[in-house]
Amino acid sequence: MRPLDRVRSIKLKISILLLASGGVGLTYLWFEFRWQPPVSSTLVTVALVLLTAQVLGNGMTRPVREMIEAARAMASGDYTRRVRATSRDEVGELAAAFNRMATDLEAADRRRRELIANVSHELRTPIAALQAVLENAVDGVAEPAALDTALTQTRRLGRLVTELLDLSRIDAGTYVLQARDTELAPLLAGAVAEAEVTAALAGRGIAFRTDVRGRTLVHADPGRLHQVLVNLLDNAARHGPPGSEVHVSGRRDGGDIVIEVRDEGPGIAPEDRERVFGRFTRGERAVGRGTGLGLAIARWAVDLHGGTIAVVGPPASGPAPGCRIRVTLPGPHAVAAAPRAVGEGS
Repeated sequence: MRPLDRVRSIKLKISILLLASGGVGLTYLWFEFRWQPPVSSTLVTVALVLLTAQVLGNGMTRPVREMIEAARAMASGDYTRRVRATSRDEVGELAAAFNRMATDLEAADRRRRELIANVSHELRTPIAALQAVLENAVDGVAEPAALDTALTQTRRLGRLVTELLDLSRIDAGTYVLQARDTELAPLLAGAVAEAEVTAALAGRGIAFRTDVRGRTLVHADPGRLHQVLVNLLDNAARHGPPGSEVHVSGRRDGGDIVIEVRDEGPGIAPEDRERVFGRFTRGERAVGRGTGLGLAIARWAVDLHGGTIAVVGPPASGPAPGCRIRVTLPGPHAVAAAPRAVGEGS
């Protein structure tokens, strides 16, 4: 039963509750002892009850009123409003939950705005280049080299669209991992072959060196792992100086498989080694133009496998260290969990 649902003020509901409770008590006294307080005392008591309910109810209901105002502000796009939560009762818990929700919504809205701004920025350059080539072709002044430019920009658009689709799968949690025991050497060879083609088209003269120790099996989804490797190799090729080498290695370390990709570029500062895995984040010293999505997608795929990916420090000895990214994945004898969607436990 909800007899007070039609009352629009919670303070008025509290007042009615107190008066009704007092009235039930007085009725009991009348029927049990035939006693009734004087009318003047009754009126004073009712006035005191209403006044106390209004004073105490104001503090009790203030968080609710603040939540209403904040919710109206959110409907207009303002996610900065917060509710003061000092009580430890259900209203206080509701206010704390509301603040957490507001913080999450503010972060989501900020990421959405950043995504729109970054995608617009990434699309502007290739679209402008294609438009210039097409205008020259229409005017009959296009040169053969312009077709290479158009092809390069088209590939860039295709890569961006593919990565955006992957991001949509990440956010929607719709991708299911199909992991199985797979030999590592052919996976590395296929990724290196694709990276060599991309590097050759860029004309940077990057050479790739592969080192896999023995017959190494990894428990992974071949398609996702190939994507991780291609992104890492492409990132290394763009950061390395022209004519340098990119080294990729694979080895077994206990029950895990360790894959490392190292370039001969300037490297990544320790304070930036975590930040580079964010979306649309590019190193300030990067050579060439990437979308800033490759490492973010690589981390998503590695997390989905139950592995880790990180930028590690340079070795104690050897040539110029450059940037070294290490991927650790479960080996073939790891307990294989059931295929899971992207949002589950990663």
